[in-house]
Amino acid sequence: MFSFFKGNSITTSELQAKLETKPEVIDVREKNEFASGHIPGAKNIPLSKVTSYTKKGEEAVYVICQSGMRSRQAVKKLKAKGIGAINVKGGMSAWRGAVRGGKL
Repeated sequence: MFSFFKGNSITTSELQAKLETKPEVIDVREKNEFASGHIPGAKNIPLSKVTSYTKKGEEAVYVICQSGMRSRQAVKKLKAKGIGAINVKGGMSAWRGAVRGGKL
């Protein structure tokens, strides 16, 4: 019954280990949140605009927000479009890796 959800999320440490292969990471927070600090190489596509996202290729896209709630919504929207999307559990609140931006 719950196998539908299997493989739909990873932890921040699992994502950090994957960054060497340069996966596509989408940050669905608003622009000001993204500017305050994001994963290097992540694309900022706010949740309100995620349905306009198009993906080339078969590789999964990793979706992150601040806590994991908006990214979970975004994953549902992307999967409905046929895009392989994976939620990053805990979001930037749980992220312990390198961060770009956020310098005032």
